[in-house]
Amino acid sequence: MSGAVKHKAVATWLALAVGVFGLHRFYLHGLKDRWGWLFPLPTLLGLVGLQRMEQLGQDDRLAWLLIPLLGASLVAALLGGILYGLMPDERWNERFNAGQPASTGGWAAVIGVVLCVFIGGTALMATIAFSAQRYFESQASEP
Repeated sequence: MSGAVKHKAVATWLALAVGVFGLHRFYLHGLKDRWGWLFPLPTLLGLVGLQRMEQLGQDDRLAWLLIPLLGASLVAALLGGILYGLMPDERWNERFNAGQPASTGGWAAVIGVVLCVFIGGTALMATIAFSAQRYFESQASEP
């Protein structure tokens, strides 16, 4: 960790805006964060799945396998944003700002959490519905 003060609202909004690429983790833990490096690959594979579906249609099986990876990355990033935004200030400062002045999230963190809950819930339900739909369609088409 560097000596710079880490702001709760910044971490929450990074998770919301670009968390699928792990930037919220890199902001808090640096580029050596192993968990942060787990975000880009599934995100990019999910985006490839979306592109394949757009080009090849809904019958492309590989697209159906790849798209849920994007949903899982999005949900994981937004869950991180929710956890950061709701973390008590004392615990936040103890964990990320040891020996630094206190950094509260304020309303920016609260608004970020609300958006993370809304978008994350929507993404989670869409990912589950998308995967379940394809599974049941494949079961119905078998002889």
